[in-house]
Amino acid sequence: MADEPLVLGIETSCDETGVGVVRGTTLLADAIASSVDEHARFGGVVPEVASRAHLEAMVPTIRRALAEAGVTARDLDGIAVTAGPGLAGALLVGVSAAKAYAYALGKPLYGVNHLASHICVDQLEHGPLPEPTMALLVSGGHSSLLLAPDITADVRPMGATIDDAAGEAFDKIARVLDLGFPGGPVIDRLAREGDPAAIAFPRGLTGPRDAAYDFSFSGLKTAVARWIEARRHAGEDVPVRDVAASFQEAVVDVLTRKAVRACKDEGVDHLMIGGGVAANSRLRALAEERCERAGIRLRVPRPKLCTDNGAMVAALGAEMVARNRPASDWELSADSSLPVTDPHVPGRPHPGRVHDHDHVHDHDHVHDHDHVHDHDHVHDHDHVHDHDHVHDHDHVHDHDHVHDHDHVHEISKDNLYS
Repeated sequence: MADEPLVLGIETSCDETGVGVVRGTTLLADAIASSVDEHARFGGVVPEVASRAHLEAMVPTIRRALAEAGVTARDLDGIAVTAGPGLAGALLVGVSAAKAYAYALGKPLYGVNHLASHICVDQLEHGPLPEPTMALLVSGGHSSLLLAPDITADVRPMGATIDDAAGEAFDKIARVLDLGFPGGPVIDRLAREGDPAAIAFPRGLTGPRDAAYDFSFSGLKTAVARWIEARRHAGEDVPVRDVAASFQEAVVDVLTRKAVRACKDEGVDHLMIGGGVAANSRLRALAEERCERAGIRLRVPRPKLCTDNGAMVAALGAEMVARNRPASDWELSADSSLPVTDPHVPGRPHPGRVHDHDHVHDHDHVHDHDHVHDHDHVHDHDHVHDHDHVHDHDHVHDHDHVHDHDHVHEISKDNLYS
């Protein structure tokens, strides 16, 4: 085990600051600071708020992860960070911090893909991924079917949502039902007491001429909202539990049906499900039932590893090191629309691990790499999904919120090594 790569991973694509430490395929630490409470009053994730929360939480969360893992920063063999996709400003905070640590410590830097990381995290739960692996990723920002012959170099999109992601639909229906934010966990809980067959909500893109592996949840969202509005307009009570159960069943029915079909069509006998919505109890149960009937082995990480976390980034980073994939250049920057076909962002080939600072264009300070931004604070209002000016991501949040943190721009080499 001592010969396996020890990697720290940083995840800041949305509203959670995640830092994980992995040795090979063994999880040593998974520290998370969530800013969900700060977004709840807006009904979704506000990019500016998320970026500033990452700035405050970064250094304390890294320290906590290293302490939990029982290692020092000098022990690391590499540092991995989510380079995209995600919120541009939030990603920049993580990438800038990772570059600062990698530079100061003389360690190789790996910019990795958020979606590929969600697949790779299953190695921490169930061992090495079979090749190829079929993956169904379902979250607030993504609903994707991916085929991964090699998680470090070859990830192929099979299908994706053409409008709202599944987690986004959960959040919007929860808002219509006045259930608060995030909507996924509360709908899951209420649905257990409802009748999933009570209301015949539509199944998007399931006709014979529709794309076999693509998803659409916008029509379902509209149908549910109109059904609720009609009941209220007629002065009738809305059966919240039945609505939740019927809506949830419509979502997971389509997700699992298309995922199993893709496995059969491609001759793949494994299905991995990840992303925040993978924590949904009905999705897990229906996927297990359908995979068992089809002779497909189902792999789903525990709920905490399904939501955004640093462990998944560290897992993919460790796999990059183990397979001798090229490290990223110091020119690495955030890419809010990084395609899943790029599992990581390699740079020019390095002769080996970086042990001096001559490769960094003779910059004197940790925070002056490649002019990632020419200002002191992140002011990024770009949106990955331009829905309602907020980002409705489905997360399971059971982490304490972190307060009174140092700022990333106050890092010195002394506290980097602590």
